[in-house]
Amino acid sequence: MEQLNHFLFAWINATPASPEWMIDFATFLARDLIIIVPLLIVGLWLWGPQSQLVSQRQVVAKTTIALLFAMLAAATIGALLPHERPFVAGVGYTFLAHAPDSSFPSDHGTAIFTFALAFLFWHRVWSGVLLMIVAIGIAWSRVYLGVHWPLDMVGGFLLGLVGCLFAQLVWNLFGDVIADKLSRLYRFLFAFAIRRGWVKE
Repeated sequence: MEQLNHFLFAWINATPASPEWMIDFATFLARDLIIIVPLLIVGLWLWGPQSQLVSQRQVVAKTTIALLFAMLAAATIGALLPHERPFVAGVGYTFLAHAPDSSFPSDHGTAIFTFALAFLFWHRVWSGVLLMIVAIGIAWSRVYLGVHWPLDMVGGFLLGLVGCLFAQLVWNLFGDVIADKLSRLYRFLFAFAIRRGWVKE
């Protein structure tokens, strides 16, 4: 597996001869595009057609559960089984500043793949496919810039899948209770904004 990891990394990783615009584009994907996760979660909860708010908020709740599980699992694996990043191992070229912490699995990869899979399973096929393209772009960019191995991203995808399965199991068992508690908390915290019509009830 390490040989495959090194082979794929060498094939994807940028070099000093790579176009500057590609480096800039990859940097945007790797560093900034992950903001789509909290923005979509907040947007789906607060706004939308009245007839779709219940289903949207269910997607948000299940996605959040999946993200929490997947990210906790990623942190645990990283702590128990640390793996050197390419630049720590002296492999390839690095174009993005990063702490020399554990490489596997990728936190960015875990978050964005979990998010994309959640939308693919629970929202709309088109939104899931679009987000999966974004996820693949982010995964590629972090390998291209030299801060991750390709298999770090595969690990993130697999954790996202497990996170979604876990979230669905939790929702099957406790979904009604979770939805009720979240709805009560939301109405309490956002009572003023709801009354003013800034967000949906």
